[in-house]
Amino acid sequence: MSESALPAQLAAELADIAAAGLTRRRRVLDSPADRIARVDGKAMLNFASNDYLGLAGNADIARALADGALQWGAGSGASHLVSGHLTPHERLETEIAAFTGFERALTFSTGYLANLAVTPTLAGRGAAVFADKLNHASLIDAMQLAKANGADVQRYPHNDVAALERLLAASTAARKLIVTDAVFSMDGDLAPLPLMFALAERYDAWLVIDDAHGFGVLGPHGAGSLAHFNLPASPRILLMGTLGKAAGVGGAFVAGSATAIEYLLQKGRSYIFTTAAPPAIACALSKSLHIMRSGDALRANLMARIAQLRDGLAGKPLLPSATAIQPYIVGDNEAAVALSKALWERSLWVPAIRPPTVPKGTARLRISVSAAHTAADIDQLLSALKELA
Repeated sequence: MSESALPAQLAAELADIAAAGLTRRRRVLDSPADRIARVDGKAMLNFASNDYLGLAGNADIARALADGALQWGAGSGASHLVSGHLTPHERLETEIAAFTGFERALTFSTGYLANLAVTPTLAGRGAAVFADKLNHASLIDAMQLAKANGADVQRYPHNDVAALERLLAASTAARKLIVTDAVFSMDGDLAPLPLMFALAERYDAWLVIDDAHGFGVLGPHGAGSLAHFNLPASPRILLMGTLGKAAGVGGAFVAGSATAIEYLLQKGRSYIFTTAAPPAIACALSKSLHIMRSGDALRANLMARIAQLRDGLAGKPLLPSATAIQPYIVGDNEAAVALSKALWERSLWVPAIRPPTVPKGTARLRISVSAAHTAADIDQLLSALKELA
């Protein structure tokens, strides 16, 4: 094959993506991330963000970031295990452990890297992984790496605890991992964590939980999905949380027992072989954790706006979600894109989500509600959806 044919192959695949109505496009913001975002020169009411507590543009957090950069420099200089683990990193990990109730925490530059560290590290040859079919892409990729390492990987129907138990009961693996999102990013529903924890106890399995969309939002003081269900910080649980959603900054953590976290530190490739995040990020996150801990009023407003939206869309094709993620099912790809475009023309930014992110035939608007939204904001969206329907 000649070299000139290679780009043509890619162009043909891109044409197929476009023909299926699945082309993804980036928007450029000309303003900080906030409830009102200036996008492509236009002020938009933003229902596209995961900034659930409205902290991404918080001035105190931004000031902590700037002060941290002035004190600690722009970069970490190396991976954590070489010379890149600075005092702000250490302090943040201690604060996260205390916040979540676990013995220890390990921080990562992204949630993707955090998930790639856990399952493949714990599950090699002779292990078995049991994963929800609607898990996030990063958990799916982690599962594939575990499979490449020799683990037996099985996926159970979404939130089907009975199916999960059958798989666990039939497994003879020396090490078992149950892997699940806590809040599912495209459906907004919660995993039945108490039942899953009971299965982990009964079958002596690890329970790996991705709480990207629950941390900071659910539970007393925003401690997350485990706290929401009043579950203990058990030594058999590894809890991943992202720090660029409700926390408003960036990065992620894994919290667990001191032994489990030390094991990840020693063997987790996506932790060992990547440069540590800038220490100023850790400074900003320390401030963010403080705000989240005392952010009950923010969470109360968020829950009020979610209830307002759901009440206003009663009888509409809205999935049953009590979280900030409110999926409005359209079905057809092009119809979802057209509805999103019509909202855009009314200065409402609500993204259309299509396969392969969601199952075929379930294209949707993914409405993200924030504590920064006002009652008038929700009314504006409701009025537009009713008009367009």
